[in-house]
Amino acid sequence: MIELFAALSRSLRDLSRGEVLWHALWPPLLALALWATLGFAFWSDAHALMTRLLPQLPWTGWEWVARWAGVFLLLAALVALTYITATMLVAIFALPLLLRLVAQRDYPELGRHGENVFWASLGNTLAAGAIFLVGSLVLLPLLLIPGMLLVLPLLWAAWLNQRTFRFDALAEHATAAELGRIVGGNRRNFWLAGLVTAGAGYLPLVNLLVPAFTALVFVHLGLAALRRLRHEQGVQL
Repeated sequence: MIELFAALSRSLRDLSRGEVLWHALWPPLLALALWATLGFAFWSDAHALMTRLLPQLPWTGWEWVARWAGVFLLLAALVALTYITATMLVAIFALPLLLRLVAQRDYPELGRHGENVFWASLGNTLAAGAIFLVGSLVLLPLLLIPGMLLVLPLLWAAWLNQRTFRFDALAEHATAAELGRIVGGNRRNFWLAGLVTAGAGYLPLVNLLVPAFTALVFVHLGLAALRRLRHEQGVQL
């Protein structure tokens, strides 16, 4: 828990830096603009499709329930698509820049021993995104169950955060063996970090910074763990 609190506080500090804040803002703003435009352009067709996908229940006399349920699910789908798009943009484009800024300031002694970094990170990010997207579509009807709106998106976003960023934060610096040991030995911290950062997504306006904040948290968690591992092994950093 000490490592997690340290990573959270350092990430908040990093967001006060102008160059970091810029890379934290443009991915969610671009994702929001993209899906808001598509949602406006195709709302009628998407709403009709969503309504047809609802379970075939006896809606007679309650058609308004089906109509508003379709609106709710469509908005939930747009939120999920915006979040995953922002996360993918951060992971693919912003994270390498954020990683260099953080590493130069806080972990300058760590050598970079990653292999095939770009393609490995891209494959990890796309795989996590595809699983998250399919899972989100499968889980959509469950959001109509009272209480599930607070639980399912939180847990599913936590999975995406830790699945995406625990690898990308370490890929440039850690060898395959080091990465395996760090992930295996820090699963609880990574899951807690994913959960905390996913919870921050529920805060209005703050949620715009959540994808980049999440990336920063995992960079600090990962690189601090790598530094400890190399110290323990007596490896020259």
